[in-house]
Amino acid sequence: MPLVNPHDPLNTLKPRDGAAGTDRPRALLEAVEENPDPLLKLAASHVVSSRQFTREELLQLFRLAAQYETTPALMHLPLAGKILISAFYEPSTRTRLSFESAWHRLGGSVMSITDPKSTGIAKGESLADIAEMFNNYGDVLVLRSSEGEAVHNMLENLRIPLVNAGNGIDEHPTQALADVYTLAKWRPELFLPDCPPEKHVKVGIVGVPSRMRTVRSLLSMLSLFPEAIDEIVVISREEENFAPEQRELLEGAGLKLRVVNDLDPVLPELDVVYINAIAWVGDTFESMGEGLNLNRQSPLKEGAIIMHPLARGAELSTDLDDTPHNWYFAQARGAVFVRMALLTTVVRRISAVMDTPEG
Repeated sequence: MPLVNPHDPLNTLKPRDGAAGTDRPRALLEAVEENPDPLLKLAASHVVSSRQFTREELLQLFRLAAQYETTPALMHLPLAGKILISAFYEPSTRTRLSFESAWHRLGGSVMSITDPKSTGIAKGESLADIAEMFNNYGDVLVLRSSEGEAVHNMLENLRIPLVNAGNGIDEHPTQALADVYTLAKWRPELFLPDCPPEKHVKVGIVGVPSRMRTVRSLLSMLSLFPEAIDEIVVISREEENFAPEQRELLEGAGLKLRVVNDLDPVLPELDVVYINAIAWVGDTFESMGEGLNLNRQSPLKEGAIIMHPLARGAELSTDLDDTPHNWYFAQARGAVFVRMALLTTVVRRISAVMDTPEG
C-alpha cells in the first residue's frame, strides 16, 4: 500500500524543481566576456529570421539571458511603462506565455490577441492597416500566424519592432534562440573560438527541415557555429527533406549533414538529440516521423541530452522525464530568459540592465 496518496486533498507535496541540475547559466556567464556593442546594433530592429543574427549577437544575447536567469530579483525593471502587443493568430501555449512572462518580468504591460476572429481581420481588414494601428497602441509586436507571409506583409507599415513568433512552416527564430541558448548553457565551450576537437559534438535532428519551422530555424542558427559540430544527422522517413538550396546553404556555411531513416542505429553516437513531430500547415498541423520515437529503452549515448520544442506526443515518452537526458524542460524554462534578453534589446533598453549585478 503506498505511503502517500496523491489524490488526497490533505496531502501537501513540494512542487517539482524543474531547474535543478539541468541548466547552468553561470558557466555561460563566466565563459562569454560582456560586450554590449552587438546588442546595440539590434536595437529597434525587427526579428524575422534566425538568419539575421551574427555569431557575436547570439553570444551577447545568451550572456544577457544568463544574467537574467541568475539574478533572483532584478535591480531594474527596464520595460516599465512599455506595452507589448501579443498577437497570436495560431494556437500557442509555451511561446505566447513565455513572451508574456518575459515582458511582465521586465516590468511591462501586455495586450493579447489570441483569436483573429476578434480583430478587424474577420471584417477583411488588411494586415498593413492593422500594422498602422499597432504603431499607436504598443512599443513592440510579437506576431504568430499560420500564414508564412503575414510577418512580411506587416513590416512596411510598422514603426515599432516586430518579433516573429512563428510564421507558417517558414521560421521560428526565437525558438531557435531558446534551443541554442540551451546548448550554450550545457556546454559553453562549444561557442567559443578555441573549442578543442575532443569537445565537438554530433547532433541528431528528428524532423523535416523543409517542413518544420523549428528545425529550419535551428539549423540556420547552428550554421554560425560549424566548427563545434562534427556532424548533424537528420533522421526522417520523408523522401524530400530539404527545401531548394536549403542544404546547399547549410553545407556552404560549414555544416556536415547526413540523412538517415532509422533512429536507434545512430543514437549511440549522438551527443544531442533534437526531436519534433509537428509541422504547422495552414490552420492545422501535420504529424511527421511516425515510428521515430524515444523512450527509456532507446540506446542513448551516456551523457547525451534530449531537446524538444514541445508540445510533445508519442514521439517522446514521459519515462525519460526523470533521467539526465531530459533537457527539454530546461529548454522551455530558458526560453523565458532568452526572450527577456531579446525584448530588452529590440526596445532599446539594453543600457538599463548592463550594470545589473550577476546575483
